[in-house]
Amino acid sequence: MDDKTRSNETAKSEALDAHTENPDGSHLTTNHGVKVSHTDDSLKAGPRGPTLMEDFHFREKMTHFDHERIPERVVHARGSGAHGYFQPYESMEQFTRAGFLSDPSKKTPVFVRFSTVVGFRGSADTVRDVRGFATKFYTDEGIFDLVGNNMPVFFIQDGIKFPDLVHAIKPEPDNEMPQASAAHDTFWDFISLMPESAHMIMWVLSDRALPRSYRMMDGFGVHTFRWINAEGKARFIKWHWRSTLGNAALVWDETQKTAGKDPDFNRRDLWENIEMGNYPEYELCVQMIEEDQEHDFDFDILDPTKIWPESEVPLKKVGKMVLNRNPQNFFSETEQVAFHPGHVVPGIDFTNDPLLQGRLFSYIDTQLNRFGGANFNEVPINRPLADVHNNQRDGFMRQTINRGKVSYFPNSLGGGCPMTAGADAGGFEHYMEKVDGRKVRDRSEKFRDFFSQANMFWHSLADHEQDRLVSAAHFELGKVMTMEVRERMVYEFFNRIDHDLAVRVAKGIAVEPPEKDESTKSRYRAPEVSVEHESRKDTVATRKVAILADQGYDHKRLEKVKEKLMEGGASAEVVSMFLGTLKSTDGKEMEADKSHVTSASVMYDAVLVAGGKEAVRAMKSQGDAVGFVNETFRHAKTVGAIDHGVELVEEGEAKGAKYASADSDGVVADKGLVTVGQGGDIDEFADEFVKALARYRHWDRDPERKMVPA
Repeated sequence: MDDKTRSNETAKSEALDAHTENPDGSHLTTNHGVKVSHTDDSLKAGPRGPTLMEDFHFREKMTHFDHERIPERVVHARGSGAHGYFQPYESMEQFTRAGFLSDPSKKTPVFVRFSTVVGFRGSADTVRDVRGFATKFYTDEGIFDLVGNNMPVFFIQDGIKFPDLVHAIKPEPDNEMPQASAAHDTFWDFISLMPESAHMIMWVLSDRALPRSYRMMDGFGVHTFRWINAEGKARFIKWHWRSTLGNAALVWDETQKTAGKDPDFNRRDLWENIEMGNYPEYELCVQMIEEDQEHDFDFDILDPTKIWPESEVPLKKVGKMVLNRNPQNFFSETEQVAFHPGHVVPGIDFTNDPLLQGRLFSYIDTQLNRFGGANFNEVPINRPLADVHNNQRDGFMRQTINRGKVSYFPNSLGGGCPMTAGADAGGFEHYMEKVDGRKVRDRSEKFRDFFSQANMFWHSLADHEQDRLVSAAHFELGKVMTMEVRERMVYEFFNRIDHDLAVRVAKGIAVEPPEKDESTKSRYRAPEVSVEHESRKDTVATRKVAILADQGYDHKRLEKVKEKLMEGGASAEVVSMFLGTLKSTDGKEMEADKSHVTSASVMYDAVLVAGGKEAVRAMKSQGDAVGFVNETFRHAKTVGAIDHGVELVEEGEAKGAKYASADSDGVVADKGLVTVGQGGDIDEFADEFVKALARYRHWDRDPERKMVPA
């Protein structure tokens, strides 16, 4: 290297160094150099009061965060959308003025966007993550956006911490790794220092973070809102979406393999089922608390890290949403749809939930950044059905052609139009809540109970769900290289949730188990948090079955089972070694839908091995076919085999289980393994197979087999 080259490189390095920050030993400041005394709470009017606009530190921090990335969303970048309608079961007018909730005969158009939170647009669907569940209602009174998640709580209590949370969970900035994953040092370092995240972390480590389908996933508004009726009476409410199919989850091993075989797994499932007419349905429910009951609980009802246990505040069913149409253009609709929790209609209003208060600023700001201007509401997917008349003008992407010379209020040249509307004319009026308090950066005392609901969550899970939560912690924290962080999570976090949990987690991550029990016990139990809750439906509707077959299959007996599956609303795909036509023993033909290399057991809810001596002889020599059955069995899903198909089952994981022999005349159904011999009744077999499929998972298989690592 010559002296000139070396000199240029030195100059370049020095130029870069001049812009390189070294935060070691420094105080936190604003972008203008003012030292910050407190960055964990926004400025409020009293500990339970609303966030104040004069909080320049909050506004600067949030504005900068909202403008960090273009053009994709900073969070919820990877989404899937669908159109549909909402219809109430009965009028809610005694509780709210909202018109779309008052007429049971009226269908309100909706657009729903499901999403992962952490990953970029190109990441996989099946990562361990929170899922967004945002619904845009095109009501006669304007747009109402119910912007929620598939979990009813969140990581933080105050919106001012949102940039810190997302910076911590996103890929680490020095190397842009890992993608769409919380399993790294910066995230768990942040969490270990934020005890308010305890409850949410339990949800993220649970099966709820691995939904089988957007169609089999609940949604929650997270925050506490208000309903206000025509008389001005207000009630506190929480929003819930309940899938009519019930909840279903993948297991971790399935998610890893599915991400490789089909990273669009959830997106494809939603699209294909709508195309087939299997329209996803969700019931809208609310929990309601009277204003005079606000302080009757041992948790603060405004705390977004807490649920209202249904044993204390039951659900009320409001109506049903049906998604019945796919978008025509992904970018124009799914990508350009812009949600905002501040899009409300008369009869729905906010509370002083400090996370909601932050979102009311952040969402509008981030949409301004994404769209480059204020006219994103004129994009077709965002346009309200209600008429729009105001004095806002011009800007990027303006599509409205405004007539006349008046663009101000009050005016006389335009006849005073557009004029304001009072409540009698349908005008929105904010609820007159009394606000009185000192300006403080603080939070309600009840907000400081960080661990009791996390304890409640743990003890509300089934044993096998607890096993998988522990396994998830082993994976997540096993990827953390800093021992101090792992120890802090065990001693200062999990041990305050539940001692047994902390001991079990410690054993898997090389941390000395804690000796003293420091857990915070909860008097509540919330069985509704479990995926295995009694509300989960045993159904075969929209379940997808893989039929393993080859040349020389038994057509007649297979068709009997397929007919039974279709009666229940299930679908089936034929999987063979190669694509093409398969011929049966009696000369019938069927097409293979997928080949071994283009499919995998993890893409199906069950496997059925077709009979036929020649077909099974061929499949027994195919490692992929044997592995297909083994993997399905290990993941606790239903396995069926017809006559000689039993021999394929015998080759692997199910060895020693109960099943009929190929030449028997019986049907055996044992913990999701359903078999029939050559002389067995195929109709009886079909009934038993469908019954097993309806259960989906069979956790009661021999635990010593460790079907799913725990």
